[in-house]
Amino acid sequence: MNYEDKIKTWDSLQPGNSETMTKTMTESDVMLWVGITGDMNPVHIDKEYGKTTRFKDVVVPGLLVAGLISTAVTKVTFGNVYAMQNLKFVKPVYIGDTITATAVIKEKLEEKHMVQIETTCVNQKDEIVIVGEGREYILG
Repeated sequence: MNYEDKIKTWDSLQPGNSETMTKTMTESDVMLWVGITGDMNPVHIDKEYGKTTRFKDVVVPGLLVAGLISTAVTKVTFGNVYAMQNLKFVKPVYIGDTITATAVIKEKLEEKHMVQIETTCVNQKDEIVIVGEGREYILG
């Protein structure tokens, strides 16, 4: 596949550019994540245990949800390299929730040849579940 025409360059990136990624979280997603990462926290996989927690159910692993942010960032800065991401987990995400991650370029950092990106995830009720910011090295 030819990616050359999709690569985002320094001049093509502007504050306000944004992209999204939407996905409904499934039990299969959680089980695959647990298998790949080894994250065997019972709050993610044991319904009976989940009932005893403040969440009252199993919750989707936060970094699995944050992976949607990575996709949105990749879409807005395609062909460049993630430098950092900070996250604040605001609300739990449950199996069956539909999450939309948004990445918005806020600033171009000329001296570092980077962009500052505001990142947010909301659920189907438009409630914020994750907020953060990232930086991306712009290679071209």
